[in-house]
Amino acid sequence: MPLVVHLDSTTSPVFIAIGLFTLLAAIFYLRGCHKLRLDPDTCIPVSRIASFLTGLTLLCLATISPLAALDHHFLTAHMAKHLLLMTIAPALILLGDPLRSLLHAIPETSWRGTLVPAFSWSPIQRLGKFFSNPALCWFAATTALIVWHIPTIFSRALQSPALHVFEQITFVSAGFLFWWPVIQPWPASVSRSRWPILLYLFLATLPCDILSAYLTFCDRVVYPLYVAMPQASSFSALRDQELAGALMWASITLLYLIPAAVLTVRLLERPTLENQRPSPVLDGHAIKS
Repeated sequence: MPLVVHLDSTTSPVFIAIGLFTLLAAIFYLRGCHKLRLDPDTCIPVSRIASFLTGLTLLCLATISPLAALDHHFLTAHMAKHLLLMTIAPALILLGDPLRSLLHAIPETSWRGTLVPAFSWSPIQRLGKFFSNPALCWFAATTALIVWHIPTIFSRALQSPALHVFEQITFVSAGFLFWWPVIQPWPASVSRSRWPILLYLFLATLPCDILSAYLTFCDRVVYPLYVAMPQASSFSALRDQELAGALMWASITLLYLIPAAVLTVRLLERPTLENQRPSPVLDGHAIKS
């Protein structure tokens, strides 16, 4: 019977590094917001600052808090962690307009004079358009979801600390890619039509619904490692699996429905303005260099 091995979030150098990186990101972000506060055209609202900091907090909660290890014992905890890393935290961080603030945190006499023009460089723009293509972003998120939930790969990730860290990095990266076409923060160029994003969000629910429905209605334990947990049984593991599937099903439906509803309302209210300026709710802001 295989044993589940996981990292101690209080001593692992990897998790310490994650904590330090998160702290530095928050400090630099707030520094940039402080420098932008006096300009009404670039000032980042308090709501966006709160969104960014909340997203960072959720990343810490899902990776370096004592609660992070629960996903080795309960599939429901794994699913909640997955939702935080791939769906909730990336969306909140991107809504905080992070790149613009972090760029302004760099001293004027440092790299900023080089970095700002670099965003206008043709190869950089082509690369950005490639990685922000909705088809690629949807494929990346869907692939990460499917591959990491294949039973064999899922079990190996639980048993290997290194592979488990890589899994989490993949979830976060896929989450940023997925939300980028929806939120379009700076330096993304606002697309001419936002209506296709509604289809994008709908299609994104399909692989999640299929996986969650399978977990919810399957009459056997899909991931046997949870049966091997102390004091676990096939019955309790199956109930845990059903709860995990239901949690994912309900959460994804709600989390994708909210931006779709907001975007629909704004497109109906301002059909002409949506091609002229970014949405204050779902889009980023321009930068002043």
